[in-house]
Amino acid sequence: MRQQYARRTQVLTSVLGFIAFAIIVQMTRIQNSAEAAIFSQQAENYAYELKTFYPDRGEIYDRNGRLLAGNKTVYEMGVDLTTVRDPHAIAFAVSAELGMDYNQLMDAIQNPPDGLSYIVIADFVEAQQALNLQELKKALQSNAAEGTLGGLTGLQFKAHPHRSYPEDALASNIIGFVTREGRGYFGIEGKYDTLLAGNSVQVLVPTDPNKAFEIPRVSDGTTLILTINRDLQASAEEILDTALSTYGAQGGTIVVMDPRNGELLAIASSRRMDLNQFWNYNVIYDKSNQFNPAISTPYEPGSVTKILTMAAALDSGAVSPETTYLDTGSILIGGVTIQNWDRQPWGMQSMTGCLQHSLNVCMVTITDKMGAGVFYKYLDAFGFGHLTGVDLEGEVSGRLKVPGDSDWYPVDLGTNSFGQGVTATPMQVMMAASSVANNGRMVVPHALYAMVRDGRQYNVPAQFAGSPIKEATADILSEMLAISLEAEASLALVPGYRVAGKTGTAQIPVDGFYDSTETNTSFLGWGPVDDPQFMIYVWLERPSESIWGSETAAPVFSEMAEKTVLLLDIPPDYIRQQLVAK
Repeated sequence: MRQQYARRTQVLTSVLGFIAFAIIVQMTRIQNSAEAAIFSQQAENYAYELKTFYPDRGEIYDRNGRLLAGNKTVYEMGVDLTTVRDPHAIAFAVSAELGMDYNQLMDAIQNPPDGLSYIVIADFVEAQQALNLQELKKALQSNAAEGTLGGLTGLQFKAHPHRSYPEDALASNIIGFVTREGRGYFGIEGKYDTLLAGNSVQVLVPTDPNKAFEIPRVSDGTTLILTINRDLQASAEEILDTALSTYGAQGGTIVVMDPRNGELLAIASSRRMDLNQFWNYNVIYDKSNQFNPAISTPYEPGSVTKILTMAAALDSGAVSPETTYLDTGSILIGGVTIQNWDRQPWGMQSMTGCLQHSLNVCMVTITDKMGAGVFYKYLDAFGFGHLTGVDLEGEVSGRLKVPGDSDWYPVDLGTNSFGQGVTATPMQVMMAASSVANNGRMVVPHALYAMVRDGRQYNVPAQFAGSPIKEATADILSEMLAISLEAEASLALVPGYRVAGKTGTAQIPVDGFYDSTETNTSFLGWGPVDDPQFMIYVWLERPSESIWGSETAAPVFSEMAEKTVLLLDIPPDYIRQQLVAK
């Protein structure tokens, strides 16, 4: 038995060895044969080209999922000069559909630059227009046998994505725009251009379409979700437009922010553009800082900064709410006499009365008491003279002169206390005042809520820029500001809600002198006082109906606040307090 198994094993080994030898011989024959030479020649002649594949640009949504910026398919239309048979038909059809000049089209087709076999005659053609021409081309081709000259043979269509803005001009100053070259400018499109654009991929692709590899998958650009509330944004723009008409203002801005985390809920500016027609930019704007004045136009804000002056005085211990002083209507500082807005004395006043009546003399008094070192230390801590870091392209910083600067004078200590002689953007002032509304913590404004990449959402956390004042100071000052508005029956009051805030009326410097007939009026406020959930800044430029912020910006604040509590579903004070009591 063992010998029998041994013989079988030897036979099987011999057979397998023979097969292996035969395979080796065949491989050697093929490699040295004419057939192998042909295969090798084909591989050497196998052509590749380096192609770049671009991802679709990331979309932009508001916080509730409303599309603000997306992509649509448009077409490049060209003519293959090697196959065109009837230039007249192509020129006639394209000119009729796209409204282009027939003679120019004929010239482009019949007299192309030397060496070109393909020319582009139109780009960014709307899908429906391209479809109409494609159907016409098919119809003419089907009738070719019946005697048509050549139809639209040679006319070619190449689809590609193009940025689209379904809301046209809505929130244009926040979103920014993308040019036909694919670059983002201003706002979110500019700030997050790289993220939105994504990463292109370069690969070698065979020129033979029958042998082309599968086109690689290119991940789309990052989709962004903004903190903006689309409906609140629309309301802010509508309210601003009405205010400009009502008060005869030359321009204006409204900003709505959550003071607890810095989320920007709306930014409305008086100049807006249809983002789908970005080429009109130079028609609408004279300067780049006009695109979004809330972050790019520093101005002297006036009395809204009295909030910060009082915050510094209270926090440093220079005054308390009960501190009184005798207001004589004027005060001398740095060799210059400064007067109240009405040039009248107000007699004995507390610090709350000082805010209520917006007394310049009071501000100069308490600033002089603090001293320049303390006062400017607080303004620096509040962010004056620094960028806020808001995530919108185009932010600039205002100017805060301090002792030691060549153009600082002792009188500046007085004028700076009530917001003249110092410049800041609305966003800078809001960031500074957020420390009062947010228990002493100053938030960094931001417009990005979350990023979506490869199906995963990454939320953006709130950022804080320090605590320039103590929590107790913030609470005391908020109450003082609320009482001030209530005591004067301010037009800024909001039915059902206690709000805190301050008006601003700043004369505009012209050729080194202040023009008393032209002002920037503003109002900065927040609420509800016991649980601030919104902060609103109103700025009207050169209103003609009244030069006073209390008569122009204050009522606009009230209207905007009423719309805000409605859209954000913030219950009136008495309901919230009842819920808390339970």
